[in-house]
Amino acid sequence: MSERNDKMKEYYRKYDYNSRRPVHVDPDDLTEQQRYRLMESDHFCMIPWTHIHGFPTGEAYPCCLGEMEYPIGNMRENSLEEIWHGDKYTGMRQQMLADKPCVECTRCYEQEKNGFFSMRNSHNKHFGHHIGKVDQGINPEFNIVYWDIRFSNQCNLKCRSCGPMFSSLWYDDHVAMYGKDPGHKRIERAGRTKTDIWEQMEPQIDNIEQIYFAGGEPLIMQEHYNILKELVRRERFDVRLIYNSNFQKTTYKDLDVLEYWKLFENVSIGASLDAMGPRAELIRAGTDWNEVMRNRERMLKVCPEVDFYISPTMSIMNVFHVHDFHRDWVERGFLKHSDLNVNILQSPEWYRADCLPQHMKQDAIAQIKEHMDWLEPYDTVKRAINGFNSTVTFLEANDNTQYLAKFNDMRRLLDGVRDEDFYATLPELKELASYE
Repeated sequence: MSERNDKMKEYYRKYDYNSRRPVHVDPDDLTEQQRYRLMESDHFCMIPWTHIHGFPTGEAYPCCLGEMEYPIGNMRENSLEEIWHGDKYTGMRQQMLADKPCVECTRCYEQEKNGFFSMRNSHNKHFGHHIGKVDQGINPEFNIVYWDIRFSNQCNLKCRSCGPMFSSLWYDDHVAMYGKDPGHKRIERAGRTKTDIWEQMEPQIDNIEQIYFAGGEPLIMQEHYNILKELVRRERFDVRLIYNSNFQKTTYKDLDVLEYWKLFENVSIGASLDAMGPRAELIRAGTDWNEVMRNRERMLKVCPEVDFYISPTMSIMNVFHVHDFHRDWVERGFLKHSDLNVNILQSPEWYRADCLPQHMKQDAIAQIKEHMDWLEPYDTVKRAINGFNSTVTFLEANDNTQYLAKFNDMRRLLDGVRDEDFYATLPELKELASYE
């Protein structure tokens, strides 16, 4: 275990969160065109040569940030390999080889415009060593090295910014709000049968380098544990495991995920925690904040070497609070200063932080900058600082106050259905009630 810790310390000592330099290949060993694509291009991304993303409702996308209007296929109608070789995915590859923008990728383009280190940049950085696959052109061999399939929408929370597509608990609220079902069942599964996706993925295990587990909530899904068990059976402890979890439950039936995490060489837990205390329990309904705290305390005892960071979805609901939450957990010893990765909310539009009126934006920016002054001496890798800086840029870039009326409509609907009082819990936003 000490050898593993030494490797990880050396890795993070060299790691630059804001650099586009590939991690696993020396740029000097690449051709000029390969270096340009990975480190300079505004449009190229390795994802179409390494990955397929799947929604619980069956739609397939190039990645989890792909625009929902532009799926590349449907896993309930076609196999993953058929989607891989399909016209829509090969068309994306053609656009990228020509260094042209793709309609599927506008969220990454917006993130980059506002200073965020986008998924496109991150994927080129971490999978740039597969640049040789690009030489196979627009129809490469079906070989997935990065997995992110949302097996189902099974979830134990119903976050305000989510919906029934990704949370089974949202189903009844949707029916109560709109008087009809959302157009799909309470529990949705991605494939043609309950076991279809696993049966297609299992032959790819020897190729896999990284798995991203999200949901729904992955820590309460049987499929997640099936994958871990198979990786252990094959002794694939080198596979990098990355999670986006609400961190509410760390046990499932008789299984303890902390005991599995201890076995793997590289595990990163991004806890999707937006706030602390009552704010957390309102923004992500179903949260038991005391249970979250206990889980973090137990993790520090059972597997302290596993990378853990909070990954708040920065929105209008928590932009005045994330910095307080961050500092509180650092001071408790739950986090290092750099252990925060901002995920900026881009949709639904009415929850975007840039919906705030100008004077409230300035208040939020002032508070964030004060927090960064405290953070600056300690966040040497700049992960948290980059997220806060990019949030400031995002707030300054756009005026989306036109969505505040919709924001209040949704607030009233959910408050009524859930018997909650949004502004009583988040009084820093009470002024927004006047925007009808």
